[in-house]
Amino acid sequence: MRQAVAPAQNVENQSFAVSDLFKICTHCERLSKKDLGIRIPRPLGNGPSSFIPEKEILQISKVDARTQSIFEDAFAALGRLDNISLVMGFHPQYLASFLRTQHYLLQMDGPLPLHYRHYIGIMAAARHQCSYLVNLHVNDFLQVGGDAKWLNGLFEAPQKLQQIGELNKILAHRPWLLTKEHIEGLLKAEEHSWSLAELIHAVVLLTHYHSLASFTFGCGITPEIHCDGGHTFRPPSLSQYCVCDIANGNGHDMCGEVEVLMERMKQLQECRDDEEASQEEMATRFEREKTESMLVVTSEDEESAPPRDISRHFEDPSYGYKDFSRRGEQVPTFRVQDYSWEDHGFSLVNRLYPDVGQMLDEKFHMAYNLTYNTMATHKDVDTSMLRRAIWNYIHCMFGIRYDDYDYGEINQLLDRSFKIYIKTIVCSPEKTTKRMYESFWRQFQHSEKVHVNLLLMEARMQAELLYALRAITRYMT
Repeated sequence: MRQAVAPAQNVENQSFAVSDLFKICTHCERLSKKDLGIRIPRPLGNGPSSFIPEKEILQISKVDARTQSIFEDAFAALGRLDNISLVMGFHPQYLASFLRTQHYLLQMDGPLPLHYRHYIGIMAAARHQCSYLVNLHVNDFLQVGGDAKWLNGLFEAPQKLQQIGELNKILAHRPWLLTKEHIEGLLKAEEHSWSLAELIHAVVLLTHYHSLASFTFGCGITPEIHCDGGHTFRPPSLSQYCVCDIANGNGHDMCGEVEVLMERMKQLQECRDDEEASQEEMATRFEREKTESMLVVTSEDEESAPPRDISRHFEDPSYGYKDFSRRGEQVPTFRVQDYSWEDHGFSLVNRLYPDVGQMLDEKFHMAYNLTYNTMATHKDVDTSMLRRAIWNYIHCMFGIRYDDYDYGEINQLLDRSFKIYIKTIVCSPEKTTKRMYESFWRQFQHSEKVHVNLLLMEARMQAELLYALRAITRYMT
């Protein structure tokens, strides 16, 4: 495995506390302000997330040696530790897999040049108005030698990159509309055509950053202090604080919420053991759940125009998620038994972009199988039924059906507020609000809600990939 660019200057691998990244001593602040006349910026928010108390996030590395080690390695490799990594640190096993995959996609040998990779990241994040990720990759794009003119807008980028604007748009919002003709148009363009390997690399990057935008909004990730929107020079005001910043942010107590959910899981397991629904009934339940998912309206559902500094990186800003049957549109169900990640997509990616299929597979399985056998304060709980319901509900919204799954379980396990949150994060993440985050699973830990967001992110990425890889496979055959 070789790095695609000369490594940055060595960073001493000394142990540090995560809290060191956020503080400046009183003496230096006073000296800078009074003696040197320098204005010192201060963080605009309270920590890496506007949804999760800073003290909980910063505590992670103090109590978990493995998390501390992962943070140190990431800081040594990149010279920074971003807020996404800090929040993912609740789940160090997953974080290690995520960082390994992202590092490979962006920095190791691959079909696409480095500046193309970061520009594609900008294009993908911009589709969801995710200024956090856009700004991160604008800086990285320039650092690896990217042409600053491209940042004026997609029209300034090479024709080859402009050509995947349509692919970016469809994958982000309506991946079921992707066809082999879209793929043929990119591979057989008279000029500026894409190779299969380059296209696979681009597709993985696009789906990675669409889904990472979901995680960013879903966990309320805030910009780092040195980034746009991450600092202010105004003096602090106590009036900016409210009880939700001081408390644990979980809102009102919902008495018995966890116990009710556990009882439903137990009852569903007993029903599974007693009787098995027919294939016809299973298909009917899927169609019913798919139809009901269209009736779940995302919060703040009115459309808002993206700011100019974001919208210039993509075309057709009014194009967004639309439910399958709106205005009579019908989309055939995508049966996993006919085309799955395990049997088809994995091998295609690995063949055209070696090692990446394996890394993605590990990351999918890590998110799907991750468990501590706990639910809130309860221990020794089998959560596999709940995790599968969340994963399959997301795929159901994309028309993807598992023949062996009883979709009747979803309504038993996911209440309406949770469904609204899931649909918003997966389909229109830019509309996420703190109230939505607080309104579901109020008795659960923040680490459990971060785990939910990992499931949403990976299930969404896999859904997009399935449609893209199926279209490529159909072109190849």
